[in-house]
Amino acid sequence: MQSLNDHLVVLPDSPDGARVHRQLGDTAPQSVAHASGRPWLVGAWSPEDLVVSEAGPVRVAVYGLSPVGQARLDSLTRTVRELSDLDALARSLPGNTHLIASVHGRVRFQGTVTGARAVYTAELDGVPVAADRADVLAGLIGAEPDEDLIAASVTYGMLFAPLGERSWWHGVRQVAPDSWLLLPGAGPARAVRWWQPPEPDLPLSRGAAGVRERLREAVALRRPAGRLSADLSGGMDSTSLCFLAAENRPDLLTFCWTGGSAINDDPVYAAQAARLLPDAQHLTVPDTDAPPVFSPPYWAVDTEAPRAATRGMNAVRFGIRHLVDHGATRHLAGHGADELFTGGAAYLRTLFLHRPVTAWRHLGAHRALNSWPLLPSLAGLLRGGDLGTWWRQCADDLVRTASPSRAPALGWGERLPATPWATGDAVRTTQSVFRQVVPLARDRGQHEALTALRSAGPVLRLVSREYTASGLPLELPYLDDRVVEAVLAVRPHERYSPWQYKPVLATAMRGLVPGVILDRTTKGDCEEPVDRALQEHVPDLLDLFEDSELARRGLIDPDRLRTTLITPPRTEDVWSAQLEATIGAELWLREVAARRTATPTPAARQ
Repeated sequence: MQSLNDHLVVLPDSPDGARVHRQLGDTAPQSVAHASGRPWLVGAWSPEDLVVSEAGPVRVAVYGLSPVGQARLDSLTRTVRELSDLDALARSLPGNTHLIASVHGRVRFQGTVTGARAVYTAELDGVPVAADRADVLAGLIGAEPDEDLIAASVTYGMLFAPLGERSWWHGVRQVAPDSWLLLPGAGPARAVRWWQPPEPDLPLSRGAAGVRERLREAVALRRPAGRLSADLSGGMDSTSLCFLAAENRPDLLTFCWTGGSAINDDPVYAAQAARLLPDAQHLTVPDTDAPPVFSPPYWAVDTEAPRAATRGMNAVRFGIRHLVDHGATRHLAGHGADELFTGGAAYLRTLFLHRPVTAWRHLGAHRALNSWPLLPSLAGLLRGGDLGTWWRQCADDLVRTASPSRAPALGWGERLPATPWATGDAVRTTQSVFRQVVPLARDRGQHEALTALRSAGPVLRLVSREYTASGLPLELPYLDDRVVEAVLAVRPHERYSPWQYKPVLATAMRGLVPGVILDRTTKGDCEEPVDRALQEHVPDLLDLFEDSELARRGLIDPDRLRTTLITPPRTEDVWSAQLEATIGAELWLREVAARRTATPTPAARQ
């Protein structure tokens, strides 16, 4: 594959590691050495993104946005004697970073707890190596795409964590976000779990105070040398970030799309917020100026994994160009906040076991909001079962023919039927994949929260690269480790109260963000133009799949895909989001093939 910008490869402290470095050649123009003098960190990165400290046989590096400067990191490095000593630093480090250490010939490499920064490992001729990008390692070892995951993506849509945390390349393994990778001087690499979610036992008032402090700190870190821009949608998530950013950067450049459906009131709230940020410059752009969702051209810029969010990427690129033209050098967005501050009713099962009266009150509120019938609601509240059983049920549901059930979502998640265009082979492969999943937490509510966050992290990692490739690095404070921990420490039944929208964020931002935003009871609706655009661009989508890589591999049935797209949608249809995943898989396979044709892999050049 061709050389990729902004990547970091981590090598063991051994002669074999030095040999791997030589094989990388001009794809790794920068390097940092172990204490032994052998190459340790190699790749390509911006100078401001890497801080390295040395203390005798110890090397510690922070890769990414962090307030830890050289002097502070030097002080911390002098206290390190073993790799486990890095736990304390990892638990206190704000920002969104990789942490890497080389201590007495052994290496520690870790990302973030949401997977927004990931760690991958592979072996080249028996030598364990690691990187922050799976496609870099895939190119190094000549790996092939994992067709099992491609089949599951086509069949089910977005793959939720921990399933979605598998590498999309054979021979390349992703390290779980709650673990760090050990590269010994000799022998195989292994993962060491170091993080677990906090006990969710803080009441809302105390927990929100911690969230306020951590979020304020996270936004304050985003101080680019140039112009800081931020989304100002009018929703609670992005608007909160704007007011926090304005505390340090009153000359903030805000960006707002106008339009959407006839009932979309986001622009009204965005305009009110803008008036309360008088020193900021406000850009408002009609969504009709941007390319419609699902419109061509269809292309991918990343080969690490298929993009699950594909329908509006041309509009995203349009917005990035608009911001860059107005001088923006770094962009702030509220992505990840929905996954962090909202959730379903899965927490009710655990709540019922410990506080049945409270659980009953919450169930009544959820039933009123969602029109849940009584008996299925009670059955869901009382039903036990582990995650393995639930995934086996998901596998069985892939071949059901009935419409999706509207039963209360009180279990481990939502179950969906297979997409209409998935082939029988793809469905059978997906059923096998589904039977290999383990839970992320014992508590269903906490598991649901971690699943949402660790599913969003990989998706937003690819979106962030889109911004960086276009010259505007993207910052997502809601996915910072310290912010995530502060939110997860709040009791689930207060975090996901059915009586208030995002109660943790609203309570945390009270006094910093106008009440008109925090007390808002509506959410912007943009689905009407999305549905319309999908129907308008059916001919373009059919052209996209005319010569399909997925069909060539026997994973989709082009005739059934055509029939599905040209048939008017019904209200019970659930495949529109799954279509995005299918488009992402198709574009990814084409980009992988194109890059391989353009540039042979290092393994192939030997």
